[in-house]
Amino acid sequence: MSDYVLVLTTVPDGDSGEKMARMLVEERLAACVNLHAPMASIYQWKGAVQRDVEQQIVIKTMRWRVPEVEARVRALHTYELPEFIVVPVEGGSEGYLAWIKESVN
Repeated sequence: MSDYVLVLTTVPDGDSGEKMARMLVEERLAACVNLHAPMASIYQWKGAVQRDVEQQIVIKTMRWRVPEVEARVRALHTYELPEFIVVPVEGGSEGYLAWIKESVN
C-alpha cells in the first residue's frame, strides 16, 4: 500500500475551498491542495435527485495523516455528509513525493 495519497472532497464555493485549502497546508496536513473549476454535481440525496454547483478539491498528503485530514475537513465543511475519498498514489517522481513527505512531517 502506498504511503502517499490523494484525498478528494467537494465544496459549494471557492471561498470555503480556499479557506479549507489554506488551513490544511498551514497546519501541515497537506503538502498541496488543488481547487478545480466549478462543476455541476448531480446526485441522489434523501430520496431525491439533486443538482448543485461545486468545486472539487484534491489534497496531497501521506496516508498516516488521513485521520487528521478527515477530522479537519469535517470540522470546516458546511455539508452534512462531505465527500471524503482516499486514493493511493501508485507512483510519481521521487523528488515530488519526497517534497510531499517533507511538507507534512
